[in-house]
Amino acid sequence: MAFETWETWRTPEEGGFDGGKLSIAAEQIERRIREGKLAGAASFVSRGGRIAHCSVQGFADRENGRPLGQEAVFRLASMTKPITAVAVMTLVEQGKIRLTDPIGKYVPEFGGDSYVAVPDVQASVASYEPDPEAPAGSIPEAVPAYTLEPAIRPMTVRDLLTHSCGLGQGPVGFREMRMPGEDVTLASHIPAWARVPLDFQPGAQTGYSPIAAFDILGRIVEAASGLPLDVYLGRALFEPLGMRDTTFGPSAEQRTRLVALYESVDGGLRRTEEQNPFFHPTYYSGAAGLFGTMEDYCRFARMLAGEGECGGTRILRAETVRQMASPQLPDSIKGFPEWQTWGLGMRVVTDGESAGSCLTTGSYGWSGAWGTHFWIDPRKDLFAVLMVNLANAGGSDSEASREFERAVMWALAY
Repeated sequence: MAFETWETWRTPEEGGFDGGKLSIAAEQIERRIREGKLAGAASFVSRGGRIAHCSVQGFADRENGRPLGQEAVFRLASMTKPITAVAVMTLVEQGKIRLTDPIGKYVPEFGGDSYVAVPDVQASVASYEPDPEAPAGSIPEAVPAYTLEPAIRPMTVRDLLTHSCGLGQGPVGFREMRMPGEDVTLASHIPAWARVPLDFQPGAQTGYSPIAAFDILGRIVEAASGLPLDVYLGRALFEPLGMRDTTFGPSAEQRTRLVALYESVDGGLRRTEEQNPFFHPTYYSGAAGLFGTMEDYCRFARMLAGEGECGGTRILRAETVRQMASPQLPDSIKGFPEWQTWGLGMRVVTDGESAGSCLTTGSYGWSGAWGTHFWIDPRKDLFAVLMVNLANAGGSDSEASREFERAVMWALAY
């Protein structure tokens, strides 16, 4: 049974929660399932290294009556990005990558001149605004007319980790980038993106690079480690942390535990025609390609909450995790709400109190397009994970995720 070796608070109150208020988190999920807004959801809250809340509700496959279990496999989508970021930082600690390195050091095709698209009609590079209908980013009908200007400097590893590289972050990049076809790998496909114009000068602003930045980081991990991304993640993270079900390619047995994917349509749920978006047998997307269970991701989150250590296994140094969870961009940079910014691979809340957010300043984490979500609150010694199987959940602006955050944080007694 999942989580069988984890310690649990005897009562929520012992963990610093109001038990009645904390139960509202599960009640709200149940209401969404009853109203046909969700098929199922798995949720987890830990405080002080012990379980305060763990629940699985609804269905993994509603049509076939298969209930959701703790060992259900979810599509992690962009919750892959923090895992890729940690892999990068393990190699930084080994001296094989530097954050200031130009990416051409690892992908030679990026070593030449690069150019920035300057649209004839300005205001084309908008700040990142979550769109429930396009969680990977809105794609315009056509590429706007533009001219090219030279990039003032090369893109760096840090630019990729902070979504400030400019590649695939606006209307030109979204249209000009060619997505992976059949029989390609990171090594064979990523070099083609070196010819794509940037949407803004590297480091000049931020926003969200839903695919390009972290797929390139995946290739950088391969180049620096000498191993395919899936092999390196397995050796450096998944095997040491006991993340047995986290993978780019689910086995036949894991596929029997894979949740069905639904979409919200006209106030109800409909099973999506495409049940395996982002799955590719040979192209391991560092941005969105992983599958995994709630328990596996809780192990990953527990490692970050433990400043690099989980269950006696150390993945990163404490100072490295603190760096990842700290703001990495200037306060003046454009492209993200004022009360939050990017750390290294994850969103960091910089002023939750004045923004009216339920999250404490210093909290960090990220979300996936189909309803996966996590955050870590160092001040409250808390982390939480939510897994949902809804194709148009809304990514980082998912209603279910925001509701879960509010319920958990409201339940804190101290």
